[in-house]
Amino acid sequence: MFSKIVFSTLFFFSAIGFAQKSKAINTVLLKGTPVRTYSKLPDVHKPAPKFTLTDVNMNDQSLDAYKGRYVILNIFPSVDTGVCSASVHHFNEEAGNLPNTVVLCISKDLPFAQKRFCGAEGINNVVMLSDFRSDFGWNYGVEMIESSMKGLLSRAVVVIDPSGNIIYEEQVPDISQEPNYEA
Repeated sequence: MFSKIVFSTLFFFSAIGFAQKSKAINTVLLKGTPVRTYSKLPDVHKPAPKFTLTDVNMNDQSLDAYKGRYVILNIFPSVDTGVCSASVHHFNEEAGNLPNTVVLCISKDLPFAQKRFCGAEGINNVVMLSDFRSDFGWNYGVEMIESSMKGLLSRAVVVIDPSGNIIYEEQVPDISQEPNYEA
């Protein structure tokens, strides 16, 4: 009996290790220096992975709340950097002109910092969401797993159609650059 328990336990942990290693690690750049992320972005034409993130008022917000609309995920490391701030400003300007569309700006920043940023910068056309207590970064493959940026999200854009499928994704090659807004 004891040997069956030991064997089962070893099998279970080796299976978990295999599953974790089988997910393709991705590499992005930080000012030219390679930085690995947990994985790659989800595939285009596949359902978007579900998530629940925290809004600026500390409430849970799920992807399901936006079903029936186009959803643009503006993913970035922190609103307290110039490039991240610029992307939020750009999407905030565009969001008002996009019918049936919501822009979700997602980072690991605490909701308090996101709220302060929006108030100080006049950001009111996008929804700021924090990944500080969820597994969004892992599910979307954008959490950086090394360097001084370890634990933060890399820069990416994902567009989800009203039926919940991904129709566009961009992992920005160097996180010190803005995404391709036109695409």
